[in-house]
Amino acid sequence: MLMRLIRFVAMLFGIATVLAIAGAVGAVYVFHEFGRDLPDYRQLADYEPPVTTRVHAGDGRLLAEYAVEKRVFVPIHVMPKHVVQAFLSAEDKHFYQHQGIDPLGIVRAALTNVKQMGSGRRPAGASTITQQVAKNFLLTNEVSIARKIKEAILAFRIEQAFSKQRILELYLNEIYLGFSAYGVAAASVNYFNKSLDELTVAEAAYLAALPKAPNNYHPIQKHEAAKARRDWVISRMEEDGVLTAQEAQAAMADPLIVRQRNEGEQVRADVFAEEVRRELAQRFGETALYKGGLLVRTTLDPRLQDIAVRALRRGLERYDRRHGWRGPLNRIDIAGDWMPTLRSIERPKGTDPNWTLAVVIHMDDALAEIGLPNGTRGRIPLSEMKWARAQRRDDDGDETLGPPVKKPAEVVGPGDVILVESLAGRPVDGEPDTDEPPVDAKGKPLPPKPLHPAGIYGLRQVPEIDGAIVALDPHTGRVLAMVGGYAYERSQFNRAVQAHRQPGSAFKPFVYLPALEEGYTPSTLILDAPFVIDQGPGLPKWRPENYTQKFYGPSTMRLGIEKSRNLMTVRLAQTIGMEKVVDSAKRFHVVDSMDALLSAALGSTETSLLRLTTAYAMLVNGGKAITPSLIDRIQDRNGRTVFRHDARPCASCRALQWAGQEVPAIPDNRKPVTDPASAYQMVSMLQGVVERGTGTSIKAVGKPLAGKTGTTNNSMDTWFVGFSPDLAVGVFMGYDELRPLGKKETGGSVSAPIFRDFMMEALKGKPATPFRIPPGIRMVRVKASDGRPAGPGDTDVILEAFKPDNVPSGRGEVLEGRGSQDGPASGFDAVGSGSGDAPSSGTGGLY
Repeated sequence: MLMRLIRFVAMLFGIATVLAIAGAVGAVYVFHEFGRDLPDYRQLADYEPPVTTRVHAGDGRLLAEYAVEKRVFVPIHVMPKHVVQAFLSAEDKHFYQHQGIDPLGIVRAALTNVKQMGSGRRPAGASTITQQVAKNFLLTNEVSIARKIKEAILAFRIEQAFSKQRILELYLNEIYLGFSAYGVAAASVNYFNKSLDELTVAEAAYLAALPKAPNNYHPIQKHEAAKARRDWVISRMEEDGVLTAQEAQAAMADPLIVRQRNEGEQVRADVFAEEVRRELAQRFGETALYKGGLLVRTTLDPRLQDIAVRALRRGLERYDRRHGWRGPLNRIDIAGDWMPTLRSIERPKGTDPNWTLAVVIHMDDALAEIGLPNGTRGRIPLSEMKWARAQRRDDDGDETLGPPVKKPAEVVGPGDVILVESLAGRPVDGEPDTDEPPVDAKGKPLPPKPLHPAGIYGLRQVPEIDGAIVALDPHTGRVLAMVGGYAYERSQFNRAVQAHRQPGSAFKPFVYLPALEEGYTPSTLILDAPFVIDQGPGLPKWRPENYTQKFYGPSTMRLGIEKSRNLMTVRLAQTIGMEKVVDSAKRFHVVDSMDALLSAALGSTETSLLRLTTAYAMLVNGGKAITPSLIDRIQDRNGRTVFRHDARPCASCRALQWAGQEVPAIPDNRKPVTDPASAYQMVSMLQGVVERGTGTSIKAVGKPLAGKTGTTNNSMDTWFVGFSPDLAVGVFMGYDELRPLGKKETGGSVSAPIFRDFMMEALKGKPATPFRIPPGIRMVRVKASDGRPAGPGDTDVILEAFKPDNVPSGRGEVLEGRGSQDGPASGFDAVGSGSGDAPSSGTGGLY
């Protein structure tokens, strides 16, 4: 009996030995067969997951995000413990005990699957976090035994090569958690609008419930399943000793509420953001832009950006209303239920968010009754329709307006689909585009007007004309605001940068400036008289004209720019030589190249709004070169600065606190483009444009401002570019497809009011800072009419800026614009004007 037992045990031992050897051989075979072609797991040591590039405004608010996978990488050592533990309890409670594979988990999953056989439920898995890292980073999602074997082999190898913390860091930053979120940090923002350290236990548990199947636990569409899964994670955390029973009960009692990112926290500056995106792509490449996790701090000032958007839209709408009504958007049948049809009509792209579609139901002589998409009714009084005169164009394309509107039927009819805006609470007979309290010509408040009651609407239409506005710091070139058109939804074309148009008279400062540099003064007299150039055989003679088509005789250089006299400008350019004008335009980067033709002195060479505004900024900053910049600083994913716009050295600027040290002295390395005295003389003359010239509408701002209007031939484009001592602003308006803006539409009537509205709000509450006078300038009382020194009883006296060597003595000659072949220009000396020869470009004969 004993011998039989011994033989039986020996047989069992032999079988076990054979099985063990077979198992070992099988394991070796499996490891050899499946492990020889596996991806190199060592690449995980240097792996950096794709991370979102985030662009911020100057105040730190989010401006834009660029990513293939929206992810924010967070090192494991700064992740809150309750967030990490929630994922461990939900996904791999033995993470810190196993070596990549959890045998107990496999057995538990196998038993569970046996029990669920025939139920149709998905088989339970036993993948550890390490196995999920192997699958997510190195393998595919293929469902097969071969993939599971490879996953297990890789998990074992990964555990031997990396620390548990590194594995967990890779996992928590890589996994997809739904809502376009990759990694826990992005999911925290997308689901709850919180950073990781702000998450509650319940919120962390919900995120930990998502890795297996985010769509199955959608917090809105499958709320009950999502909450049940979250509560299961909380119970696992309690079971693992992470939470007490009381804490777990409190967490389960929390409602599951999604708080998606507040769009109001994000600055809306689409055109600006697109320019930043292009610069980043050009500087770093597409891969770094969409996967590199760059942190970009831009120059944008959100307050000024909002003001710029409103000012430009108001100005475009104001112009559009002056040019009449183009008719309804559509027409529908109102005999039956018109609401579904009205709701199905798409609003025009770029429509103001405060406007809505409406259909005309009924009219009488005083108002039009309208129906709105929500079924309510409203009224448009005749006073809100008088602007809508019929817009007509003749065969030559010239615009005319129909007769004044006397009743609503002359504008709309029953069934017409139109755009309207609620006027409830707005002043009666007030401007439709502003809520500012009414003031008189001196800026004093007027008695309040009665307000519109509820149900009163104004007729609206989206402008056809477009434009741009840009604002920048004249001392640094930092672009503080940029609007490239009426609405980004309508056109992504950035008219502040991409549109190259003729600046017209806005170019004239760069004709007058080289004359000032040559020794001429703002009081130099220039002949305003007919001017004809022989352009050569077979070509017609060139006869420039003033806008008024009048001639004014000898006038001061100041008057020439204040009143925007074309003939004086051309005569001055002929005298000093177009080569000097070309040099001036290049020095100030208005253009890269320019033909030395006299017509270019009147702004016939194309440039962009940003370039021209930057050139004006160099005038007010004392003649120092600046480069417009949209980006202050760029950091990589590790926080290392890889670009800084202000590259000036300043070691003492890095002090963390004040310890009585001296104020840092930062070098001014801006290159001079003109001398400060000439620059100030030009600024003073441009200030006269606002006070007495073509930009007088801007005086309403009540602060020291300067600038220049610009209007091209046939009023194709209109400009106003100007500045305060510390803010340069440019405005451009015109049709994308060139066509006249209409008779009497100029830079002063179209673009200058937008500049005025912007400055009115941008400088509100700020002191009236005067323009800075550089050393060496002498301010002399002169008569505005002829620039001669003023006597005690003279009226119409101004303070004129002179350099020390050309203060007027009361005598001077008139600049007639003679070429260099005729010698010095009318015998000028250093007293009344320029000194020495005044070379000309020599373009043809002068009549």
